[in-house]
Amino acid sequence: MQDLFFDDKTYQKIDFSTEKFIRAEYDTCTFNNCSFANVDLSNNAFLDCKFIACNFSNTKFKNTSLKNVTFDSCKLVGNLFDQCSKFLLSLNFEACNLSFVSFYKLNLKGINFKDCKLLEVDFTETNLTNAVFKNGNLEGSIFSKTNLNSADFSTAINFKINPELNNIKKAKFSQQGLYGLLIDYDIEIIL
Repeated sequence: MQDLFFDDKTYQKIDFSTEKFIRAEYDTCTFNNCSFANVDLSNNAFLDCKFIACNFSNTKFKNTSLKNVTFDSCKLVGNLFDQCSKFLLSLNFEACNLSFVSFYKLNLKGINFKDCKLLEVDFTETNLTNAVFKNGNLEGSIFSKTNLNSADFSTAINFKINPELNNIKKAKFSQQGLYGLLIDYDIEIIL
């Protein structure tokens, strides 16, 4: 079977849960208002692609290549990004719902999460060096043995990060965010 390749195409308002998604390499493609809910995207490749207002709830990404991919205003609830191909993995998220997602052990150095809902996300052993969590809600998210060096949490809320279990050298936190760093110590913080 010949490998398929799609370049510089735009896909509008397609429900791939009812229409068959073609396994291929997608380069510089835009997906606008598409639904991938419960779709198996395993073994596909997306390079320099943009997804706008798409639904990826419980989508399978096993061995999927995501290289320089942007998700804007997407619903990505319950996805296991740790099953993606790790080779050149590069993601950015803006105004997305990433609740119950797993980034376990991924190298996400320099990733941007702008205006995202990140409830109960698993960041265990993830490299988030230079990551930006601009206006992100991180309630219930797990940080354990996570590299947060130079990460920016200055506008993030509801995070709980134990400095003894994570690398936080040169990470940025607001004064209000100190509570999320000290909650495990059962102390009272008065601002």
